[in-house]
Formats: sequence, structure tokens, C-alpha cells
Amino acid sequence: MILSQPSDDSAQKKVPYHFGEKLRQVRENKGYTLKYVAQKAGVSESLVSQIERNHVSPAIDTLLSLADILDINLEYLFEEYRKKRPVTIIRSNERSSFTEDEIQYEELSKSEDSDKENSIESYIVTIPAGSHTHHGSYGHLGRELGFIIQGKARLTFDEKVYELNEGDSVSYSASVPHLLENIGETELKAIWTLTPAQRFIK
Repeated sequence: MILSQPSDDSAQKKVPYHFGEKLRQVRENKGYTLKYVAQKAGVSESLVSQIERNHVSPAIDTLLSLADILDINLEYLFEEYRKKRPVTIIRSNERSSFTEDEIQYEELSKSEDSDKENSIESYIVTIPAGSHTHHGSYGHLGRELGFIIQGKARLTFDEKVYELNEGDSVSYSASVPHLLENIGETELKAIWTLTPAQRFIK
């Protein structure tokens, strides 16, 4: 029995990426016909039409060819999809954590690689009396925001020292060497947020 090869139309899978309207709009704005774009991309005119109508989603090489022909940034094509990404929830009993010299970091947020400079990460930091953090001792890219849940802390920022009490918050450029120390007699708990993410928990 001879099996026929699937056409480039039927070989495409339907997925919920609706960027066809953007492809069509750019094509029409440039004055390109379906036939011209299809010939340049090496696919059928029917396939290009179905992609523009969101009936099929193109293979990655076809999408790259179309984007190149139309001079479209891929970020622009997937912008709508990124806006509709599901909310990320970390359940209290599923929270990742790690311990460094008796200091515990519990993950509150997960960053996406696609977020790049807009990525964030956040932790509940628990510091025993007399201990201090180590991650910022040499400084790093971005900014930090901290909120003291309980206890008494001392923030050393470059050569300046700041005392923080329960309910206080602080923010600063993380490029300057900094460390957080528990100067109270009980456990210190704080929420600490960094942007862009440093990915302390892998």
C-alpha cells in the first residue's frame, strides 16, 4: 500500500497562538500578496491564508520565514500570548526553599526566562539571632525591596548602616554591597524581592 505524504496544509497543528491577524495586517500594509509571501516562504498560498485566519499554526521554520519576509519581530507576534499567560500560584505546602548558614529562603514567586529584565523573585527570609545574609555582600545587578515581618534588623549598605524594625520596608540598588543582619534576640522574618531575578533557587 502506498501512503501519500501529508500536504504542508494538513501537517500543521492547531494551537491557541492567534497571531494570524498581525501577519495579515503587516502583509497588507506592505502591499504583499498571499502568492508573493507564499513563494518567498516556500509554502502554499493556501497555508499562508490559513495561518492568517488562525486555522493552523505554522511550523517554527515556516513562522521564522514569514517573520523574516514581513520583517516582523517575534516579540510582537507573541505579545498577546504573553499577556494571557496563566497566573502562577505557589501553594504554601509546595514552596521551594533552601538553607544557607542557618538562613532559610522560601520561594514566593517564580520568574520566567522570557521576562528578562522584568523578571522578579521573592522570598520569605528567616534569619536566626546573630546571623546575616551573604548573597549581596559583593553587590549584583538590579534592585531589592524588603519588608520586615517580625524581629529587628540591621541593613549595611556600602558603608552606611540602617536599623529596621517590624513593619519597616526598604528598597535600594543591589549593585552596592549590602547585607541584612538579625540584631534582635528572636528570629527575624522578612519578605525580600529582587529584580531582575537572581535565581538563588534553581
